[in-house]
Amino acid sequence: MPVKVEKYVVNRCEECTHIIYDTDSREAVIVDCGVYYDNERRRFLKFIEDNGLHPVRLLLTHAHHDHVCGNDLVQQHFGLLPEVHEADAPLMKGHLLLRIAEFYNNQYPYPIPMPEHYLTDGEVICFGNHALRVIHTPGHSPGSVFFYCEEACLAFSGDTLFSKDIGRTNLPFGSETDIYESLDRITQLLPDDTILYPGHGRKTTIGEEKEKNPFLTTPPY
Repeated sequence: MPVKVEKYVVNRCEECTHIIYDTDSREAVIVDCGVYYDNERRRFLKFIEDNGLHPVRLLLTHAHHDHVCGNDLVQQHFGLLPEVHEADAPLMKGHLLLRIAEFYNNQYPYPIPMPEHYLTDGEVICFGNHALRVIHTPGHSPGSVFFYCEEACLAFSGDTLFSKDIGRTNLPFGSETDIYESLDRITQLLPDDTILYPGHGRKTTIGEEKEKNPFLTTPPY
C-alpha cells in the first residue's frame, strides 16, 4: 500500500500519535503529536530519520492537552506549526494553557507553539500523491475533526469516535447534542470499510462501530 501509518501510544493519557506517510515520496503528515517523555520523543524522531520521511504538516484533531505535547519538538526539528480547526482557536489560545498548567502542576517543561493557519471543514491537505480531507465533527470540542484519506480508506477520528466508545462531552466546550449529530454525519459519509485510527485505544472500522458501538446502536434520541 502506498500509504502507511505508524502509531505511538504516549504520555500519561495513553494518547495515540500517528504518522501517515506516502511510501513513494516519503512525505508525511503528523497527527496529534502527544510525545512527552524523552524516550517517546527519541523514538518518534528516530522513526522519521530511519525511514527518510519528510514531514510537511502537523495536524490536530482537537486542541486538548494530551494531543499537543510534542508540537514544540516538531516545530524545532521540521519547522512546522500545529494546525487545528478554527472553532478550537479560542480553546487553543485560552483553556489549553490553563489545562496544561493544571495537569502538570505548573511544571510543564516545553513551549506551546500556536497555529498560524486554522483548518476549515472540507479543506484538503496534500502529501505526496495522497490527501486528507478535513471533516468537522464538533462535540468533544467545538473544533474536533476527522482527517479522511479516501484513497487509502482510512481516517483519524481523534477523540470523537473510539472502538466501542465515543469522546467525552462533559469537558469545557463539549456538547452531547453536537457529538451525536457528528456521529450521524460521519457514519453516513464514510464507507463501512473505512479504517479508523482514534486518539486513544485500538484501531477499528466504521462498519464495526455501527454494529457494535452501543453509542451508535442505541443513541439517546
